[in-house]
Amino acid sequence: MKNKLTVIAFIRAQDGRSEELGKRLLSLVEPSRKEPGCINYDVHLSNDDPNLWCMYENWRSQADLDAHFQTPPLQALVSDLAYLVEGELDMRYFSMRSELTA
Repeated sequence: MKNKLTVIAFIRAQDGRSEELGKRLLSLVEPSRKEPGCINYDVHLSNDDPNLWCMYENWRSQADLDAHFQTPPLQALVSDLAYLVEGELDMRYFSMRSELTA
């Protein structure tokens, strides 16, 4: 699993905008999963907080993640973050140490 990168991002929607944010996040799943370096790309909504979203992603390398950040779908979301998101994104980066399951 050398060089595999995991990203866990916590994103808090502004009050009244969680459904819209969720739709936008979910619209990233299909194109992101088609990117050559994407291992998996998943969107989660908190069971306890209807405004808290989580992205869980695994990428083949930092270069693949950097390329992902430049894609038109992601750039379109980034341009609307101030409208949709409360506060800063909480993005955490991890190096994968275990093997992927089949």
